[in-house]
Amino acid sequence: MLTAYDYPTALALDGAGLDALLVGDSMGEVELGYPRTRDVTLEMMRHHVRAVANGVTRTHVVADLPADTYRDPQEAVTSSRVLMEAGADSVKLEGALIPQVDAIIADGIPVMGHVGLLPQTAEGGYRRQGTTPLEADRILDDARALDAAGCYAIVIEAVPADLAARITAEVGCPTIGIAAGTDSDGQVLVSTDLIGQLPDPPAWMTPLANVHGIVADAGRAFARGVRGD
Repeated sequence: MLTAYDYPTALALDGAGLDALLVGDSMGEVELGYPRTRDVTLEMMRHHVRAVANGVTRTHVVADLPADTYRDPQEAVTSSRVLMEAGADSVKLEGALIPQVDAIIADGIPVMGHVGLLPQTAEGGYRRQGTTPLEADRILDDARALDAAGCYAIVIEAVPADLAARITAEVGCPTIGIAAGTDSDGQVLVSTDLIGQLPDPPAWMTPLANVHGIVADAGRAFARGVRGD
């Protein structure tokens, strides 16, 4: 799974052999320049989900429910319907909010869970989760609860590799890791990081392209051409 936030990216990735594209609220940081994912609104998500859906014919589209749009079960259903009507095939929410998961699934909408680092509620910056036995047990319990509630997959973010492997072994649904080792069933990355679209990619990964440099070079070449340099 890779993230996609716009039509051109969706068009390019739709035939790349991916299982899913995630319209993530990470777009607030990597596409819109906001300091945190919490700045993303439901209307922003609806707009970007529609753009991605317009470029996809073969790949499952997952849409993040943004912060403060699923505070109770009814709100969770209402917000999920907005994203589904925009073209999503399923929604993702952070944390073991079982009443919300139950309500969304009861409304006929598939749900992807998310445990470990939860960017929407992270305080004091992003840090690795599950590094103590108590914290690891809590994350494992959250994953079990989401699996039991009927989530069709669970993202595991920024936890030790052995914890991700333990979760994967104990839940019935597929797991999708990010910064959590290689023993989950699948992996997800922010496509902006993968293709080097920003000048400073995360230190823990190596981009497979340098789109930032290509665009900058094209801009400089255009400016030189117009000026006759």
